[in-house]
Amino acid sequence: MQQKTKINIIGAGISGLCAGSYLQMNGFETQIFEKHSIPGGLCTSWKNGEYTIDGSIHWILGSDKGSGFHKMWSELMDLEKVPFHNHDIRQHIEVKHSKDKYGSKVFKLYTNLDKLRDYMLDLSPEDSKVIHEIIQDIRNLQQFELPPVMYKLPLIPSIIRSIKMARYLKFLVYVSKQKRITNYDIAKKFKSPFLKESFEMLFDGEEIKMMVLNFPMSFFDKQCAGYPIGGSLSWAQRIADNYIAMGGKIHYNTPVKKILTENNQATGLLVRNDVIHKSDIVLSTADWYKSVFEYLDGKYVDEGILKLKDGKVLDVYYSILLVSFGLKRTYKDYPHFSRFPTDVKLVSPCGKSWDRLEAHFYNYDPTLAPEGKTVMACSFYTTNGQYWIDLRKNERAKYREEKKKFTDALVELLNVKFPGIKEDIEIIDFATPATVLRYTNNWQGSAQGWLPGKDMAAASPVKFTLPKLKNYYYASHWGRAGGGIPISLIQARDVANLICKKNKIEFDPQKGKLSNWNNQNL
Repeated sequence: MQQKTKINIIGAGISGLCAGSYLQMNGFETQIFEKHSIPGGLCTSWKNGEYTIDGSIHWILGSDKGSGFHKMWSELMDLEKVPFHNHDIRQHIEVKHSKDKYGSKVFKLYTNLDKLRDYMLDLSPEDSKVIHEIIQDIRNLQQFELPPVMYKLPLIPSIIRSIKMARYLKFLVYVSKQKRITNYDIAKKFKSPFLKESFEMLFDGEEIKMMVLNFPMSFFDKQCAGYPIGGSLSWAQRIADNYIAMGGKIHYNTPVKKILTENNQATGLLVRNDVIHKSDIVLSTADWYKSVFEYLDGKYVDEGILKLKDGKVLDVYYSILLVSFGLKRTYKDYPHFSRFPTDVKLVSPCGKSWDRLEAHFYNYDPTLAPEGKTVMACSFYTTNGQYWIDLRKNERAKYREEKKKFTDALVELLNVKFPGIKEDIEIIDFATPATVLRYTNNWQGSAQGWLPGKDMAAASPVKFTLPKLKNYYYASHWGRAGGGIPISLIQARDVANLICKKNKIEFDPQKGKLSNWNNQNL
């Protein structure tokens, strides 16, 4: 009997779990080494008293049929068994200087495109042209299965599919147009002061490419970007359970110290307590900087990698301050997600301040809080996550003091918007970039990976391999600018395909449907 190729995988985040699953179902012997006690990496939730704090998922692209993501997730789990919630309104955006014709300062971003179109046309018929342009740009993306997922087919169906794939040249034309247009470009076209200001505030006053909105909106409209009830850890746990059911192993509480090499070949891992685990292949799905410059001591780099590290190619994605509250009421009378201005700025010691807040009530997920209660979260983006990392490391007492100052000020502002909320707070949970670094090793406490550059469609500067190092592969949300769960899934599938190809194995991502996880209905 031929011995299976052994693969050691670093990290039980979404990329590690998915890659491990694809490799396991295709005949490899894999094991995952994870520093934390739970799966998921950045896709995580945690308990605080009787409340569950969610740190990641707002929606899953591909929650229902109609996209390539649905096909890929279905390769890894039975989506029919996952309850999803689809919002009628994605968010309520309150503006400061104008009102709609009914006297409201709140713009409603409907997820259904027909509703969104009719809502805006009712507010401003004279803006019919730009409104239809906005809707059509999103509908143009819906013409294509995104991302395209292909399986091996007999000759005739394969030819037909090739003809259909030629249509994706048209998709590139649409992307080429949309990647140049920002929300400010659209705002300038409106005659309505209210719609103009609403589009300027789509991203809290930042000028962002419309593709960032249009792409998920194309999924929301088809109700295939739902929120999985149970949240982020529940989602990651489903993949982990299925991976284990296929024979994979996960070593929790086992941080990796070094990737072992011999004659420029990866040969295994040195983990906690200096234990060595040998393997034929090493796949890191962990933090990019940690993998290249710490696990491998920066020995396998080139000029491009060094420029990337030094911030000369892409910037690291923002860090997030996540403040969550356990509330003794459901707040069902309020929008589930809103952004609004404040009269007083909220100031962070990291040097960032905000004159707009967001409030995310999780009252649509009954699993996160006891009956009659809910969790509410506020997220704040900063480019100086290092401040919190250094503060926790060097001045722990001051770190705790600054966290309390920040949350106290936030509570006062929230109490203005939601009268009485101060008295309803039972727990406060504050996760800083230091928290992210501590549990995930994600470089600089970043919430994802790289921030997209000017060209959102540019090729990734992070490759699946490193120069002059054999039997080593890399895949994670750092693999493509923007990061996030969709990129983690794509990267995992692609690197598994590459490893299969290198080992002369025909990659079959659908084998999991015939495996133990499917038979056990996990």
